[in-house]
This record gives sequence, C-alpha cells and structure tokens, in this order.
Amino acid sequence: MYNSQNQHIWATSRDEADEKGGIKVKQKFPQKVMVWLGVCSKGVTPLVIFDPGTVDHAEYIQKVLPVALKYGNKTFGKHWTFQQEGAKPLIHHLTETWCQDNFPSFIDKDH
Repeated sequence: MYNSQNQHIWATSRDEADEKGGIKVKQKFPQKVMVWLGVCSKGVTPLVIFDPGTVDHAEYIQKVLPVALKYGNKTFGKHWTFQQEGAKPLIHHLTETWCQDNFPSFIDKDH
C-alpha cells in the first residue's frame, strides 16, 4: 500500500521538488456517485445511477419508481408491496401519489 506521508523528495525549492516528481495533488472533495438499488427476497433490481447533484422528488419519480415497478411486476406479478425509507424526495406528496396510483400495494410514510 502506498502511503504518501512516507515518501520524501529532497529539494531546495518547490520548483526542484516538482521537477523530481514531487507534485502531490490531493482532491479536496472525492468523487461521489448517487445510486439506487432495490433488494428483496427474490434478488435485486437494476441499478439506477443519478446525475451529480441532489436527487429531488421529480427525478426519483422519473428514474427510480418505473424501475421498481417493472422489476416488481416481472418478479412477483400483481401481488407485491413497495416500501421505501423516509428521505424527503421519497415522502413528497407527488411521490406518494405516484406510488398509490401505480404500485399494486404501497406502504406510505405514515405506516
């Protein structure tokens, strides 16, 4: 394992250190990836990868819920229940309306 703290370059100036390969760039904020994955007794749903940024209810409805619906119907037919956690985009009233209108059975935020 490489530990940059243990690697030293002896130089009399920053320019000399750079010439000897001493440029060390540390990324302040590492890359992040936002994903969604559903898990059940029969397996896992296809992975949904979001664009960078915050996921709002509209993006959740557009990208996640159709994947969950298709997987649930394919795997269980018409007899299954969709349940989600309590994150803001997931409990938004438009999200819950979509779920009530489309899933065979849905456990809302109050249950």
